[in-house]
Amino acid sequence: MPEGTVALVSPRVDLVSEALAGLSAARKTLPPKFFYDEAGCALFGAITRLAEYYPTRTELAILRDCAPDIAAHVAPGAAMVEYGASDEGKAAILFGVLDVDAYVPIDIAHGALTALANRMRWSHRAITVYPIAADFLAPVRLPAAIRAMPKLGFFPGSTIGNFDHEAAIGFLAMARVTLGQGASLLIGVDLEKSPDILIPAYDDAKGITAAFNLNILTRLNREADADFDLASFKHRADWNDDRKRIEMHLESRIAQTVHVAGRRIRFNAGETIHTENSHKFSVPHFASLARRAGWTIETTWTDAEQLFSVHLLR
Repeated sequence: MPEGTVALVSPRVDLVSEALAGLSAARKTLPPKFFYDEAGCALFGAITRLAEYYPTRTELAILRDCAPDIAAHVAPGAAMVEYGASDEGKAAILFGVLDVDAYVPIDIAHGALTALANRMRWSHRAITVYPIAADFLAPVRLPAAIRAMPKLGFFPGSTIGNFDHEAAIGFLAMARVTLGQGASLLIGVDLEKSPDILIPAYDDAKGITAAFNLNILTRLNREADADFDLASFKHRADWNDDRKRIEMHLESRIAQTVHVAGRRIRFNAGETIHTENSHKFSVPHFASLARRAGWTIETTWTDAEQLFSVHLLR
């Protein structure tokens, strides 16, 4: 199978500058894209298999059920462009029913993309793979070889919920331009539900989500010359009802000073680093965001318990 070229980026420069900007702010933050080094990808894979973590298994079930319907909306010979594609598992469900000639996985994790392309070489020989290692929140130039193909964007996992609403609209608008006239976008969106379901999903009993969150500090120690003591921080997951989102934080257990790329970062006891948001939506709310970005919802699928939704945008 012919394979496209992995487009390289320089992640260390971005990581150091963005980390220092976030940690120097009045309310300390780190971008969630920094979760996904090799260890972070493995930990997230373990999270998706937890009993408490409903989104992955629910979305997979929806995709299996609605794949024939999706196929009816996608022209043959299409190119699928997946945003945040460190694993092809969800896309593979669609490969089984769609007439796809090319697959463009985009993700910041270069190692995961290389492994994905190697697996695809044996599992889907008829599909040409063009992996792009990049931050998909920045403009992405698609390969010239797929320019004339019908485009199906794919953004599963409710990753859209990690953005604040204006950033979500910005991403959707940028994807519309990248994919081009007549394209579709298949997107997974987590639905509003009780905190009794949400909190355990983001703070599991086995502590895997805690390890995933703390791994971002391990990565800074390795790649940003930092000296975080992981035992001095703890994972915290809170439900913000006003903003309809789960917030993940790393809370400093003590007053301490940490060095990052030679700069001193002071923490008070109880002060947090805000690492991730996971917004939850009603279907009308998400439809409103999509419209503001120039998309229209063509079809929506949900599970019987109304935990999760998958939308086809046009």
